[in-house]
Amino acid sequence: MSESRYAIVIVDSATACYRTDYSGRGELSARQMHLAQFMRQLLKISDEFGVAVVVTNQVVAQVDGAAMFNADPKKPIGGNIMAHASTTRLYLRKGRGETRICKIYASPCLPEGEATFAINADGIGDAKD
Repeated sequence: MSESRYAIVIVDSATACYRTDYSGRGELSARQMHLAQFMRQLLKISDEFGVAVVVTNQVVAQVDGAAMFNADPKKPIGGNIMAHASTTRLYLRKGRGETRICKIYASPCLPEGEATFAINADGIGDAKD
């Protein structure tokens, strides 16, 4: 990265390896510490090279008693480590047909809101009503 100019670093499914390499509650502390180190390294790369870092994550179904009161019983994995290491968090979900919905979940400078778009054969475009 020091020899060429890059604008973005994309980490797809950052927590996937942590779910397979660390299993059970006994390894929760080690997993969270390593995840925090990984996220801190991404922040250093962002600061040092002036690139945007996009991290995708997985969600799990919430199966506790409060899930029945929530319209969407999914929550992101990674806990507070992922939440505190992220500046702006987006929640992507599938709509009807090719439509997708992007919700600003948390951001220090943007209000909560939603935008719809479509994934077409020729790329990303406006959603058809």
